[in-house]
Amino acid sequence: MSNPRVRKIADRIQVIVAQMLERRIKDPRLGFVTITDVRVTGDSQQATIFYTVLGEDTDLANTAAALESAKGLIRSEVAKQLGMRHAPSLTFVPDAIPEAARHLDEVLAHAKESDAAVEAARTGATYAGEADPYKKPREIDDDDAESDEEPFETPRPSAPQDK
Repeated sequence: MSNPRVRKIADRIQVIVAQMLERRIKDPRLGFVTITDVRVTGDSQQATIFYTVLGEDTDLANTAAALESAKGLIRSEVAKQLGMRHAPSLTFVPDAIPEAARHLDEVLAHAKESDAAVEAARTGATYAGEADPYKKPREIDDDDAESDEEPFETPRPSAPQDK
């Protein structure tokens, strides 16, 4: 749907369908519906309309049945307002975004609980060995600096001697 014309058609279909559901469709099975997205094929012959329904699974099933029965009326209104020679066929699909968001919320809550459990287990834990295991450069004390001894030097290998 990279074509700007197809994108404009999809946006316009989304507005038309939302207005139709709000004002003209009076089916009692129709729940609180939100049109989330519309995708139109490149040749503008088919439009897939994604929707969400506020409520339970029975509300979703009732809304799906109401949308299927009103599909012809909605398609004729879309054709009239778009002014195209061929009206796109409409397909209504329940959107999976709320389910995915709910699943992500559950996963994040589980991760937060496990982080809290790890933190609680770690509060009494101590490190094995020294508290600071990293080597640090040796600090020269004042006593070492005043001593008359010369610092240790590594002996140099002597040159081979002829015998």
